[in-house]
Amino acid sequence: GRILASHRNIAQAFDSIPESKFGYKPTPAQLTFGYIAQHVASDSYLFCNTFGTMKANLPEQDTATPDSVKAKWPKDELVSKLKASFAFCAQALDQLSDATLPDAVTFTFGGTSRNTTRIAMVLGHALDLADHYSQLANYMRLNNMIPPTALPRPGRGGN
Repeated sequence: GRILASHRNIAQAFDSIPESKFGYKPTPAQLTFGYIAQHVASDSYLFCNTFGTMKANLPEQDTATPDSVKAKWPKDELVSKLKASFAFCAQALDQLSDATLPDAVTFTFGGTSRNTTRIAMVLGHALDLADHYSQLANYMRLNNMIPPTALPRPGRGGN
């Protein structure tokens, strides 16, 4: 539930950020909104490919293009690819069971393969999403935008 809520919040955040802001970063050392969008999509596949036998089948353009180039793709392309990664993860989550969480899994990142457990990858995905949502919320505040989780909700009082 927590992972799916993070997917919704991150997608809603990116939907509300104007395309003109996708090149924004608070300092030269930080990532742009656009970079975060492509990065979260890539990370989602990295984690969710380990949740079971279902594997993402991505076009070569998505896997072979450098992150710095993908970061400059148009907003609709970045957001639709991000949402596709979340849809894949939602399906991948359905494969999980108490019995499969302790399984050994291997993932490859930066050309190096590592061994871990499936539960570590599920928790890693949840924590990665939380980190990036916090990052987005801060960037949004710096641009006088209200992050999705701070928007008033019907029936919650306040205005």
